[in-house]
Order: sequence, then structure tokens, then C-alpha cells
Amino acid sequence: MRLGADHVVVRVPATSANLGPGFDAMGLALGLYDEIEVRLVASDEIRVDVTGEGAGEVPDGEDHLVVRALRHTLEVAGAPLTGMHLRCANRIPHGRGLGSSAAAVVSGIVAARGLLADPQALGRTTMLGIATAFEGHPDNAAPALRGGATLAWSGPAGPRAVDLELDPRIAATVLVPDVRLATSRARGVLPEQVPHADAAFTAGRAALLVEALARRPELLLDATEDRIHQDYRAEVMAATAELVRSLRAEGLAATVSGAGPTVLVLTGPGQQEPLDALLADLVDDVAGWRRADPSIDTAGAVCRSGSMN
Repeated sequence: MRLGADHVVVRVPATSANLGPGFDAMGLALGLYDEIEVRLVASDEIRVDVTGEGAGEVPDGEDHLVVRALRHTLEVAGAPLTGMHLRCANRIPHGRGLGSSAAAVVSGIVAARGLLADPQALGRTTMLGIATAFEGHPDNAAPALRGGATLAWSGPAGPRAVDLELDPRIAATVLVPDVRLATSRARGVLPEQVPHADAAFTAGRAALLVEALARRPELLLDATEDRIHQDYRAEVMAATAELVRSLRAEGLAATVSGAGPTVLVLTGPGQQEPLDALLADLVDDVAGWRRADPSIDTAGAVCRSGSMN
């Protein structure tokens, strides 16, 4: 496969995985974006300039996650490798459970696709497979690629994903703490086995969540209940666990976003005012939290030619 372009810009949304009971399977794309500009150069030089989240912390050469994903995807497509200059404008917080690593991986994959002479040769299933190989599971990668709400799974044929119907009346609020938590630490406290009753309970709630997201937002509180990961993680994110409990006690569908420590709140009709009133007392800079009300992204990763604005 030959290259057909030498300059692309990719925009990828933040994502919130799990949504309570949909552990490692369900995810939602949010209207908070990283934007990556890639220019191929006629040398072996690889340079990465980062602004925003991760500036001065992440690698600025071939070890950068976007570069690794981009070059691997070109190899999969049989395209030639070349030097490149990247500009990364990062807005997705790192280490907060909002899919920053999945966004980086998907950025590289989608940029590589945009550089190919025949981008259609690299389909969404192949891209999801590449992203899952980097991430370990597809729950964040699927909504980052596709937008909206997704259900993803892995089987003999590799990772797959489907879009979930989403009631337009549902809104998302994220409460982001000023502390980070490594995904590896959040996963490290999970037990190898859970009680049968908890597994059955959570499976039922995950099924209910599909209906709540599609047509019945009034069921979101019940549908986002979980017994297989959030309580176990409370020991490494006590403030997050307490905020989730407080919000749920007031009838609001609060969950841990991904591996945490961000809190996601899904609201339906008539719930925005009660949420605003409650958060006025619970969330502010002094308490170490900041609030955002992103739209629910429906486009997923987008690639275009040209410069960043």
C-alpha cells in the first residue's frame, strides 16, 4: 500500500468506559477532544510537540504513543515508514479515567489511515483490532473510533463493537479530581473472582442499561448499579467513591468513569437542576474537583487534510 497524503489532522473524543455495570464492554464518547497534526518529512526525523495535557511529561520522539500507533498501523497496511513531525493539542486529562491513552492510540491509527492512498482499505474492524492490541480491551477504543455509546467485545474473530441507541435527552457531566490514578493500580485491586450473586446482579443491570440509554432515561439510576468493580476500587479512590455514593443517594446516576478517579453523571429530563444544586455544595476547586458538561460526541474520530486552527 502506498501513501497518498503527507499531512493530516485528527480529532478524537474523550471516552468514559464501563458506565457502571458494563465493565470492559460499554463506553461513551464525550465532547472533549485531543487534536493531532501529522506532517510527513523526507528524513528519518520524528519530532513531537505537545501542548496542554502531558506537555513536558510524555515522550517527544518515537516512543510517543501516537507515533507508535501510527507507525504500527502503517506497517499493518504495508505502507512505507517515514519521518514525521507531530503537533498534539491535548485537552483530555491524563490519568483520570477519560480515555486519554485510547485517544492517543486511536489518533495514530486514524492518522495512518488518512495518509494511505486508499484509506478504505483499513476498515473500522481492523482499526479496532489494532487499538485493542495496544489498550488490552476495546471499551474506550470503540467509542473513540465510532462516537456515541458502544458495546464492544472480543472473540475468536477478534474485537468487535456495535453502536448502542442513545436517547437524545440524556446528558453527561464529568467531575474531574485534581489527582491522577494509574489504570494499572485501579485494576490491581480487583479480585480474580467475584460472588455469583454479584455477577448475576451486574449482568442484569448491564442489560437494563441498554434499555435505559435507548429509551428509558428514568431507569438510569437502577441501570448503572454495579457490584463487580467499583466497590473494590473504593480503597484507592476514596473521595471518588464517596462522591458517587452521595450523588446516587440523591437519585442521580453517578458512576466511576473508566478506571477513575473521575466521576460520570448521566442525567435525564428534569434532573439537571437538582444536579446543579447538589454539586454547588460538593464540587469546587477547594474540594479538589472541577466540573465539565461535555456534549455526547456522535462522530468519533475524524480525520481531515490541512492545518489545525
